[in-house]
Amino acid sequence: MATKAVELAQECKRRSESCLYTSTTLYIYLRCLRWLKIVSIVVPLVLGALASWKLLTTANLGEIKIFTAVCAFIAGLTPSIYSALKFDDHLEECKHLAGEFKNLQDLFRQAARVSSKKSFPEFEADTKPLIERMDTARSASLTPPEWLFRRAQKKIKSGDYDFDIDEKEIDRT
Repeated sequence: MATKAVELAQECKRRSESCLYTSTTLYIYLRCLRWLKIVSIVVPLVLGALASWKLLTTANLGEIKIFTAVCAFIAGLTPSIYSALKFDDHLEECKHLAGEFKNLQDLFRQAARVSSKKSFPEFEADTKPLIERMDTARSASLTPPEWLFRRAQKKIKSGDYDFDIDEKEIDRT
């Protein structure tokens, strides 16, 4: 039967892995949100410029008038949609939580590898604040789309987050 310290060390490893998947998902989501913000700024500017371009607005062709009207409509609608969906709020929350989960990943890994060598009461005391921080981070309940989690899984399994040092024997001399 495993000791309490072994069980807690395994739980720290599980939490570290959970934080890895969560932070990776959130970083991918953050990139998507930043891209969406840029698009929601640039597209209306370009479409607004096209809709007000003298060459197009003075043309007598019906298709061009329809085109300029559609450009003006989309240029006016895009910022409203972006604002209504509160993507800026998601951006800030995602930025904060991605960093928090990445920090927790490292701290849980350190607890499993280093603090687990201490006496159980000391090890437990080291991990308790980490568990509380993780509970607080999870309480935000930010839920990126499922496809982002699948992209994060693929990225992690490809070895992007493997450390070369873990592949080598550590020289303790």
